[in-house]
Amino acid sequence: MSEIETNNHPCSEGVAIIIFGVTGDLSRRKLMPALYENALLNHLPQPFHIIGFARRPWDDQKLRAELSDGITNYARTQPVNEQVLNKLLEHTCYVESPFEEPAGYTLLREILSGLGVKNILFYLATPPGAYATIAEKIGQSNFESCRDGWRRIVVEKPFGHDLISAQALDKTLHSVFQEDQIYRMDHYLGKETVQNILAFRFGNGIFEPLWNRNNIDHIQITMAESEGVGTRAGYYDHAGVIRDVFQNHLLQLLSLTAMEAPAVFSPKAVRDEKVKVLNSINVISGDTALKNTFRAQYVSGTINGARVPSYRDEPNVAPDSVTETFMAARLFVNNWRWAGVPFYLRSGKRLPKRKTEIAIQFTQIPLTLFGQRNLAGEAPNMLVLRIQPDEGITLFLGAKVPGGAMRIEPVEMRFSYAEAFGDSHPEAYERLLLDCLQGDATLFNRRDEVGEACHLTQEIIDAWETQGLENQPIYEAGTQGPHGADDFIMRHNRHWRII
Repeated sequence: MSEIETNNHPCSEGVAIIIFGVTGDLSRRKLMPALYENALLNHLPQPFHIIGFARRPWDDQKLRAELSDGITNYARTQPVNEQVLNKLLEHTCYVESPFEEPAGYTLLREILSGLGVKNILFYLATPPGAYATIAEKIGQSNFESCRDGWRRIVVEKPFGHDLISAQALDKTLHSVFQEDQIYRMDHYLGKETVQNILAFRFGNGIFEPLWNRNNIDHIQITMAESEGVGTRAGYYDHAGVIRDVFQNHLLQLLSLTAMEAPAVFSPKAVRDEKVKVLNSINVISGDTALKNTFRAQYVSGTINGARVPSYRDEPNVAPDSVTETFMAARLFVNNWRWAGVPFYLRSGKRLPKRKTEIAIQFTQIPLTLFGQRNLAGEAPNMLVLRIQPDEGITLFLGAKVPGGAMRIEPVEMRFSYAEAFGDSHPEAYERLLLDCLQGDATLFNRRDEVGEACHLTQEIIDAWETQGLENQPIYEAGTQGPHGADDFIMRHNRHWRII
């Protein structure tokens, strides 16, 4: 997807990556294993310095031990190459400091000055509430030594709690960094199967003529999770599925599915087309938002043979919480390609299985054959892009069942990533971290892209708050979701795909 061939053009200049919140799970489970995989392929610049910045009373030795343990346990390539691991952690040090304390940034500046590196990547692996504080402190600390190179900052989602806070965070970031220095991370965009949406659409001429309102009845985008909120309950109870998934992952998948082909394959051109899609979505508000969305909350149920608690009984969840754990929405993209085609988006926790897919259902044949019923009624043509798990693509066709009667049933033409390319392919963070180092922003959210998604989401949230529910509709954990979601889509004579 990128113009930069990472296999042939590894970074050649030294870099220091400062990981704020290095003591958290994100660093241990994702960032360090991803850096190790890139080191294993000789993709990292040399020298490569890792500086951890966090509150815990660690020292350099403790940091190396913890990072080493994370790589050993979570690296994709096993067994771990000790030589590569030791080289990666050779230039590692730790700064113990609260994020709001200026002394920590003074020490950081001294360390960077002593290293003599020109290029610095600031990575915010912290709770979202610390983003603005860290950015401000970076701005107040004069990192003179890096002016001849580049400075970039990586900000994990969510980008603000609501539209106002997102705008405030954006203003703070831009008071310190230029737009081309800010990398807004949504790890979903780093998944190979998500990137393959564009390769599939624009690399195969047989589908492009069909990819429009004349041939497509509707599109379903589903992100189902079997897990509950776990250790994220404190955050999730304030965010809900609308901020945690809809505003980010689902709208990203929608924009990739609906966008036009970029004029050139460059970061700006790709992101321009994605923003055009978000600009074209009907902003739904007030009663329209209530009619075109549905939300619910899970109660106790059984998943994989084990009884799980209701959302309100999860640790750190308010006992009277009305936070939604399931959401469905019906959106329209108002342009010539998609006018009148509904996009149904849904996501929920404690559903039967983990599953993310995009299902494109094509229009049925317009006439019955020889006066009989519509023979394809039970076997609609459908293209399913499976994002996770079992990544791949399936095309459903109608075929006659052997026998005397004219009976049509769906058959599958199936492509599996594992069968074609093997089970092991790069994790999202491997690709995204390398893109940060190389300055390729194709897979990162741009300022206007985030703004459009926030605005659309905020209109829905405002409508929900005006409605003032005291209790959400419910669904039992381990089921297909709330019955109201079925009614929601069946009002328009359509049905959800089975999760």
